[in-house]
Amino acid sequence: MTTYPHLLRPLDLGFTTLKNRVLMGSMHTNLEERGDWNRVAEFYATRARGGVGLMVTGGMAPNVEGGVFPGAAGLFSQQDISNHRIVTDRVHAAGGKIAMQILHAGRYAYGPECVAPSAIKSPISPFPPKALDEDGIEKQIADMATSAARAREAGYDGVEIMGSEGYFLNQFLVSHTNKRTDRWGGSYENRMRLPVEVVKRVRAAVGEDFIVIFRLSMIDLIPNGSTHEEVVMLAQAVEAAGATIINTGIGWHEARVPTIATSVPRAAFAWVTQKLMGKVSVPLITSNRINTPDVAEGILADGCADMVSMARPFLADPDFVNKAAQGRADLIAPCIACNQACLDHTFSGKVSSCLVNPKAGFETELVVTPAEVAKSVAVVGAGPAGMASAITSAERGHRVVLFDAHDEIGGQLNMAKQVPGKEEFHGLVEWFGAALNEAGVELRLGQHVDADALSAFDTVIVATGVSPRDPEIAGQDHPKVTGYIDVLRGKVEAGGRVAVIGAGGIGFDVSEYLVTGDSPTESLPEWMREWGVTDPADQRSGLSPEGPQPAAPLRHVTLLQRKAEKPGKRLGKTTGWIHRAGLQMKGVQMKAGVNYEHIDDDGLHISYGEARERPEVIACDTVVLCAGQVSERSLADDLEAAGVSCHVIGGADVAAELDAKRAIDQGVRLAATL
Repeated sequence: MTTYPHLLRPLDLGFTTLKNRVLMGSMHTNLEERGDWNRVAEFYATRARGGVGLMVTGGMAPNVEGGVFPGAAGLFSQQDISNHRIVTDRVHAAGGKIAMQILHAGRYAYGPECVAPSAIKSPISPFPPKALDEDGIEKQIADMATSAARAREAGYDGVEIMGSEGYFLNQFLVSHTNKRTDRWGGSYENRMRLPVEVVKRVRAAVGEDFIVIFRLSMIDLIPNGSTHEEVVMLAQAVEAAGATIINTGIGWHEARVPTIATSVPRAAFAWVTQKLMGKVSVPLITSNRINTPDVAEGILADGCADMVSMARPFLADPDFVNKAAQGRADLIAPCIACNQACLDHTFSGKVSSCLVNPKAGFETELVVTPAEVAKSVAVVGAGPAGMASAITSAERGHRVVLFDAHDEIGGQLNMAKQVPGKEEFHGLVEWFGAALNEAGVELRLGQHVDADALSAFDTVIVATGVSPRDPEIAGQDHPKVTGYIDVLRGKVEAGGRVAVIGAGGIGFDVSEYLVTGDSPTESLPEWMREWGVTDPADQRSGLSPEGPQPAAPLRHVTLLQRKAEKPGKRLGKTTGWIHRAGLQMKGVQMKAGVNYEHIDDDGLHISYGEARERPEVIACDTVVLCAGQVSERSLADDLEAAGVSCHVIGGADVAAELDAKRAIDQGVRLAATL
């Protein structure tokens, strides 16, 4: 009997059967736009071989004006159809099924040709849209139906019509963006006319034996969004129009509520999908922050949905389903919902990958094969770079010993996991431990190792990480001054008033740690109160009329930086706003462009600008230094002096913010070439 009977049960759609209840949700990877169709095919085929029941591609534009950005991929020509056939043939050969997402961005399209129901500019785009006339609306419908027909010709098993997240069809649904007075606006029956008509026309274009998924926004999280009653009405109309499956969309991209970041509780919105269960007869898919088979199984067992959608977890581990079916869930590389290598890359025009698995998106480039000659490899430093290189080296057949001066693996991940909202890092460290054991890496923890001891190895990899940078502030030896390491490791209890020096990622993490009691990420009701989320059956769009209601902060914190720019400006492209908003809600004061004059009994003395103007005293009980890091290279220098060659990776190579993405990528890429 399987450990996951609900998750692994087939789903009969009548004309076809999905082998399990797992959907790999749509992710825009920027692969199609690069034109290397072998690379695109291998990305999807790798996940098909991993056992997923059905995959959905990244959004394909139905026309030029609907593309998310200029040059966005779509099925515009016979050559496009032939290119996509390379992908579908490879997926089918791997035993998988794949649907193509039809994504019309509407006013979210990042270009001057964008169109929308009304000429209302999005707050997340600089381009005002053109309001469509009747002919323009007909063109959009026809183009989406044509796109679906071409998807079938290209060999896809289905299409997903993107009707959520604030994209084009969603924009017609709500009065927030639809101010029309014709038959496409006004009453809800009129506002939902367009998505229903699109489903009808798509179904007519593809025939009955083809999967049509409609991605429906079940909680908009913006002012004047849909009510739950309207969501039910639309779902029933979409079913009648020919949808095979209804997938859950959560929140608009412009919503000021996080929906997929690591601080969002696991399965935080499964209850939203459950409210629709029993009100339609087609299968319902739930989504957002589902990243383990246990969480997914629990959702299905509790009757929240008929199927679960996981997107980023298949970047972290394409073999997710197979490992779950084999009883090896501890070896599933976890998605920690950091967004650093996936969404941040997507919105920067880079290929989407994964912090945990840098092979994602690079399946044809970063290929790990057995080594021609097995070597003895010493890796010094059991942080993310060292662990990644040790695992990959051992998987290739090398004999690997991993040293660390501490008595636990993880390096600075062990500090990150102490930060409220970063609980996923616990699972990441646990996975590294399981993967090291599975690969046969010998651990020698609690050991300082020198150049002499390493000279016997064929290859030495130095991953000794970083040390805190000395900010050289007068008075920093004052008893009230401490470093971030002692705070996050629980060696120092900060007072009630704290000045945090350095507003990079570590400074923000330390500030969160200092102001937060019980983590709302561990309690869905608390998290919903903090961000002002409520039941859309009670309040339109699921926004609480009281707004965000965070718990009172534990301390008064002032966060300071030398740079004369907005604090947190250099945080993650898609998550930085969450960290800034979270601290602001907890009353953290942020000051930029400061000079640190000195520290004394009165507190931290600062001034502003090159002229050192406006002197000010930050009265505080504790000063925490988060002023950057420097590479810990002493071992590498000793090896070089002893004539022992070595590879230096991670923080020991480049000291920056706690950049596990770069460290893991560097560790894997080095090991793949040994």
